[in-house]
Amino acid sequence: MGKCTIDHSDGDVVTKLENQSSYMPENVVQETYRFLQQTVKQETLNQLFHLLKKYDLASVEEQDKRNAELQKIVLS
Repeated sequence: MGKCTIDHSDGDVVTKLENQSSYMPENVVQETYRFLQQTVKQETLNQLFHLLKKYDLASVEEQDKRNAELQKIVLS
């Protein structure tokens, strides 16, 4: 994924997660919500936003990659 110059707020990330959650495994959704309850660095918010962006349009293989990356971020 390329670098984006737009900084996304935690609200942007939560909204994107809400919009994509029906396409995602429940455990990944819940872990991400829990992670977002704390203070998150801007760079991490941007990463999360772009992993969630157009998640519903991604192939199953791409969704699996994104799930792994999301879990790597939120469980670390």
